[in-house]
Amino acid sequence: MDAFLASILPLVVLLLSLYLVFRKRGSDDSKVPPGSKGWPMLGENMEFALQGPQKFVKARMSKYSPEVFRTSLLGEKMAIFCGAQGNKFLFTNENKLLTSWWPQSMKKALLFPEFVESNLNEVSALKRSFHHDILKPEALKKYIPVMDALAREHLDADWTPNGVVKVFPLSKTYTFALACKLFLSITDPKHIKTLADPFALVTNGMFSVPIDLPGTAYNRAIKGGKMVRDELMKIITKRRKEIIANNETEGRDLLSCMLLVKDEDGQFLSEMEISNNIIGLLVASFETTSSAVTAVMNYLAELPHIYNGVLKEQMEIAKSKGPDELLTWEDIEKMKYSWNVARESLRLTPPAQGAFRETTTDFTYAGFTIPEGWKTFWTVHTTHKNPKFFPDPETFDPSRFEGSGPAPYTFVPFGGGPRMCPGKEYARLEVLVFMHNVVRRFKLEKAIPNEKIIFYASPTPEHGLPVHLQPHKK
Repeated sequence: MDAFLASILPLVVLLLSLYLVFRKRGSDDSKVPPGSKGWPMLGENMEFALQGPQKFVKARMSKYSPEVFRTSLLGEKMAIFCGAQGNKFLFTNENKLLTSWWPQSMKKALLFPEFVESNLNEVSALKRSFHHDILKPEALKKYIPVMDALAREHLDADWTPNGVVKVFPLSKTYTFALACKLFLSITDPKHIKTLADPFALVTNGMFSVPIDLPGTAYNRAIKGGKMVRDELMKIITKRRKEIIANNETEGRDLLSCMLLVKDEDGQFLSEMEISNNIIGLLVASFETTSSAVTAVMNYLAELPHIYNGVLKEQMEIAKSKGPDELLTWEDIEKMKYSWNVARESLRLTPPAQGAFRETTTDFTYAGFTIPEGWKTFWTVHTTHKNPKFFPDPETFDPSRFEGSGPAPYTFVPFGGGPRMCPGKEYARLEVLVFMHNVVRRFKLEKAIPNEKIIFYASPTPEHGLPVHLQPHKK
């Protein structure tokens, strides 16, 4: 009998250990936020894609918790933080409880293979602060006349000859061409196209299901990303040689500034690090900024009283200048009402839906445990459309931004905290310069009054936002 007990003792110990482990896991699971894991392997990706982020989040806030709920997206366990308090918690705990995280599909499409498996904080180019300095208002002032001149050229070529234009694709053409000029000093349309065409593949597939098979959006994004990186490496290598040969000490554009700047260790950035930074800025110009411009044009075409207010302000600025005199920083500072209109457009139709983070330790929020290694997501929709913060939230009302404006952490189209979008001021200037030039020339009328918005990387008008152009009488 003793021999029998001795023989089964290891098995009993093993079973007891397994029971305790799974019991502990079960008890831990009960402490995480309520929610759904969705389907095996798929999670809730299909529901998120079909419903769109706003409906998806709103339904689960109502069903599970208005503060935080769990889901499974992009193959990851994820906690969705909601409301102003959720935004504040994530923004103020950056680099304390959380770190940056990109979906694998996005990293593989955008970054060099050497960086794909790295934590983003280990990708040296992505933790530099120099581009924050380069994109500060003081540094951007000199770009305003360039933005104005290119906007005039764009409207002359692509808007004025036509009675109807599709705003979204044309805004992509303009914002990307402007980025190529300001960041890389590239103005040749054919050269711009060699970057723009593969960029379209990248942005269409960087949030797709990561299935690398021929014909999938993910596969096309990876191929597009490689084409972009290869072209940028040629541009960067050539420019570095020019800077050395000419003994240049001042940057003629963003690329030259990056090649001349040294990091906190006194080292120059590598070509791959510079490419990663340029790609991030070009993606924002190709997708996010063009989406912001489209949103503003949509409301100007839809709401005549808003358009008239913007027109009045912009014509007063125009009358103070000569016919060929370009815009300046002082002119931009006078565009108070126009910027309130732009901000209200961004509240209702934000270009970016939110951002991901990864937890670096277990922590508690709203009474729930968020385990280490989980991914988090904050979304603009839990505050932008919340009547608690914005009464009658579906009504377009620029006066919301007068005086002190919205409460902290409620208006977050550019994020917040250490990771707030460094291109915020660049986007403001680009949108206002474009508004100035469009309203001075045309009155807009939507060709499809109730055009559906589809969510890809950014909210996209189903038919590209076609508008009728009515030129002003001179």
